[in-house]
Amino acid sequence: MLIRLLVVLLFALGGLPAASAATILVYGDSLSAGYGVPRNSDWAHLLQQRLREKKTDYTVVNASISGETTLGGANRINDALRNHRPAITIVALGANDGLRGSDLKAMRSNLERIIDAARSARSQVILVGMQIPPNYGPQYTEKFSATFRDVAKAKRVALVPFLLEGFADKRELFQADNLHPTAEAQPLMLETIWKTLAPVIKVK
Repeated sequence: MLIRLLVVLLFALGGLPAASAATILVYGDSLSAGYGVPRNSDWAHLLQQRLREKKTDYTVVNASISGETTLGGANRINDALRNHRPAITIVALGANDGLRGSDLKAMRSNLERIIDAARSARSQVILVGMQIPPNYGPQYTEKFSATFRDVAKAKRVALVPFLLEGFADKRELFQADNLHPTAEAQPLMLETIWKTLAPVIKVK
């Protein structure tokens, strides 16, 4: 009798609450924010389309900000986690740190702060690695790309080795600044992410 009364009250107040879809938080910089490409053509939006085609319950929230660094990401991660409550967080930060020649120990510390915060919020993390042009010198560029591998190993999180894998040397797939991928490159970025994400969400 009590259960029936509660059901009646719930419907009177607008019905039973719908089950919410699990959220995938894309947490990156301009490479993930779709800088310079037409709306809804960025890889994060293409990811949402694929998840819909696969008939999953995941919803993509793109909280990427152009110009973001790992420090900025670390400073706003708690708000992002609280607002979106993601089941999975794709961390795609670090490119701007590298282009600014930032201290790599600080970058590593910031990435670890982001991962730790996500884990505390019970969000599974996928870390996306980056590489920078060789004109920064072999020592810095090698240590930069190695930082992502080291963090992934130390924190035991899944790693996408390089967001621009397979086309970083193809000038025609970059905008005039030679830094940001074109719309034509976004599906390639999606495939790179998908190879690591699909096993995590158990989708082929």
